[in-house]
Amino acid sequence: MINEAPVTLRKALGTRKTFVYVYDYGDNWSHKVKVEKIIKLDAPISRAICLDGQNACPPEDVGGAPGYAEFLEALADPANPEHEALKEWIGGSFDPAAFDVAEVNERLNPSTP
Repeated sequence: MINEAPVTLRKALGTRKTFVYVYDYGDNWSHKVKVEKIIKLDAPISRAICLDGQNACPPEDVGGAPGYAEFLEALADPANPEHEALKEWIGGSFDPAAFDVAEVNERLNPSTP
């Protein structure tokens, strides 16, 4: 095992400005990430921080991009045979356009009791 803690994004990327990040190899959520700007901070940060974003996080194990598209289509159509089962699975309503930066930061850095 190699300790990854001392490796910074700058060190890992070298001169590259983009990279592909795959989340959940089973569902193959492939994200192309572009580093637009690196800034020097007055003090180091020890936790991830989200500054801005848009849209809701797809549910876990929804089936990747194709499964998410089918999920949204079924939720939008009460006549879809999967509509009620998916509403129950997701725990009620789901707004794909919802985004809450405070909630994201709480999920990135949950409070310890």
